[in-house]
Amino acid sequence: MTNATMVNTHSGDIPTQNPCAQCGAPIAQPDWIEPGEGRVSYLWSCPACGYRFEAIAIYDEAAIPLAA
Repeated sequence: MTNATMVNTHSGDIPTQNPCAQCGAPIAQPDWIEPGEGRVSYLWSCPACGYRFEAIAIYDEAAIPLAA
């Protein structure tokens, strides 16, 4: 699975325009999304300065969507 495919599979619920952790420039979408138990990890790359970083969203058990 390519990065674009990985991002597109989650396009309805991904954060957009996240600020770069280094220079603050907005980043349109993450390069990679990795869901896990109670969390989602996002890999971001800044096109302005080249900085790469990971952000992790941690959810309460009640907020985790159930599979149909």
